[in-house]
Amino acid sequence: MKGRAGRERGKTMRQLVRDDDELAGAEGFDRAEVIPLHAEVGEPRPARGTRRAGCLLVACGLGLLPWLYVLATGLPATATAAHWPLAWVGLDALEALGLISTGLLAARGDRRHALAATATATLLVVDAWFDTTTAAPGGDFATAVAMALGAELPLAALCARLALRALSQPA
Repeated sequence: MKGRAGRERGKTMRQLVRDDDELAGAEGFDRAEVIPLHAEVGEPRPARGTRRAGCLLVACGLGLLPWLYVLATGLPATATAAHWPLAWVGLDALEALGLISTGLLAARGDRRHALAATATATLLVVDAWFDTTTAAPGGDFATAVAMALGAELPLAALCARLALRALSQPA
């Protein structure tokens, strides 16, 4: 017992309180650390490098706004792409890789599936956008809309839901 008392001698007692009235009544404790249960907890301030990177990204995004006008008024209505099949095969290959990696990570309970799910959801939304906006009128456009509504956007929503759910869980 003597050894135990010696170890506890330098420690302070902690007491949780519910409100200010109980906090006022807790002053009688010697060397007590009072921790309010409803204290305002602020978000930790990001590191200076992170804040700088954030400001740089906002500035770049704002700088792109005038460029959007230049593109909208200056690009031709049609264009020929030399590697059109490679672009679409590459995009769909990235989507397949994203779906597989998200599924494997989620099935193993690895929280990193949120990263893969976010990237995959983004790829699927981009695919739906470009499928529908580059499709020829008629059957091609109907197929693009059907693929977007029947596969790409629902899968993107599932991936986004997985990512948000993983990020909202405590570590």
